[in-house]
Amino acid sequence: MATGCSVRKNEFYDSVFLMRVAKRIAEQPGVQQAAALMGTEKNRSLLADIQVSSPALDTATPNDLMVAVVADTEQTVRDILDQLDQWMRRDRDSGKESAPRTLDAALARQPDANLAVISVSGQYAAREARHALERGLNVFVFSSNVSVDDELALKEYARERGLVVMGPDCGTSIIGGLGIGFANVVRRGPVGVIGASGTGIQEFTTLVHRWGSGISHAIGTGSRDLSDAIGGLSALSALDALERDRATKVIAIVSKPPGAKTLAVLIERISSCDKPVVTCFLGVRDELPGANVRFRIARTLDDAARIAVQIATGKSPISNFQLPTPNFQPPTSNLQLPISNLQSPISNLHFAPERKYIRGIFAGGTFCYQAQQVLQDLGIRVYSNAPLPGNMRLSDPRRSIEHTLVDMGDEFFTDGRAHPMIDASLRRDRIVSEANDPRVAVLLLDFILGYNASADPVGDLIEAVTLAQSRARARGGTLAIIASVCGTDGDPQGLQRQQRQLQDAGVIVLPSSAEAARECGRLVLAQG
Repeated sequence: MATGCSVRKNEFYDSVFLMRVAKRIAEQPGVQQAAALMGTEKNRSLLADIQVSSPALDTATPNDLMVAVVADTEQTVRDILDQLDQWMRRDRDSGKESAPRTLDAALARQPDANLAVISVSGQYAAREARHALERGLNVFVFSSNVSVDDELALKEYARERGLVVMGPDCGTSIIGGLGIGFANVVRRGPVGVIGASGTGIQEFTTLVHRWGSGISHAIGTGSRDLSDAIGGLSALSALDALERDRATKVIAIVSKPPGAKTLAVLIERISSCDKPVVTCFLGVRDELPGANVRFRIARTLDDAARIAVQIATGKSPISNFQLPTPNFQPPTSNLQLPISNLQSPISNLHFAPERKYIRGIFAGGTFCYQAQQVLQDLGIRVYSNAPLPGNMRLSDPRRSIEHTLVDMGDEFFTDGRAHPMIDASLRRDRIVSEANDPRVAVLLLDFILGYNASADPVGDLIEAVTLAQSRARARGGTLAIIASVCGTDGDPQGLQRQQRQLQDAGVIVLPSSAEAARECGRLVLAQG
């Protein structure tokens, strides 16, 4: 094994771009592992963990780029590092005008702009966001590692001025039809959404699109916004903005459980909203004051999207989803049924007695959380690295116990690596590992399309899926693989194209993450 690294002083790149660079390098012959990171103390430690060391790394700062390679030979390492300019090249036309280097220069070029996207090192993000707010701009803060104190100060400052701070660590928003971060291509329409979760927003907006309506704006708040430490300041500001917006006819709020104090404040504000509001707080079982009188409450993202579409259009959404026909021979196809009446495509599938466990391997953290809730509602408790209250925590996220749902986007797996929405290598290994367990009856997978995600999420995993099935057959057993694909046919990857790849490989494809989880539960319970 050979290692090597390069440090470039005062070159900053956003994390999504660096994830893609690392993935491209890691895919080269002879490369075992690659990392492209900014020179924070934590990132230097991560490189030490993969046994990459250099005096240059010891002095790297958060403004410096670090690229490390672990390969079979020293020649491979040299070849990669000698061509670093090529790997760092963005896909841009050379004739395009160069991007402005400062906020003031950008505003001089676009004086009517009302939104700034902040993607700089976390230690500088608050300062740049504050500067944008002072110039009267709303901000989308993609940057992470911003302190709670800085986040609170930014959001208090913004709320006093009628502005919205999306983030920090905001992965998804859609503003005026333009997706920011990890977003899907959806039509514009009367439904506005506020979300503390990027994948939650993605699932909601794509379902609204697929069920015939559209999105006015989708406003991400950042994962900490609904904690009691922040108090839902961005969610409240976003609710004010959508209430004023003429194009928005119904508002949905989707998130994991808010803090108790924040939830009370939010419910009071929702109850006074002039527009219909739908809430989906995953994992919240308590009765909420005014629920289904002053606002509608949904148990899952599907329910929230269905209710919002029904309010916006006056009609119950109809599923045009085609149930799969390969291998498992489901009894019906081309269903035109209300979504809640979707029939089980694999109710006639049976397993050996020892095969009784579900293993969920998720790229989307919200999907992992929602699947736990769906299974809990069916009386199935699971282990997870991100457990819902009432479930059990895995002592080692790399090893499953009985029914296990794993969020592969958790920091445990992504430290020093690309997110699984971009790089599926860890999920690939986990699929094969779970398939080798003779007690596993069903694998539950999610695939997420859209801008900045992998160019072919299904293609990245299809070899592992095929291998898992063939190993189960070789042992004379049955392994069901159930999946959902979050996206639309407007996405670069193409929803139907991705679904077809899965179906052709014998995977059972359901129209949403919640339906896929519910099908897993039904299947396991039917086996007794």
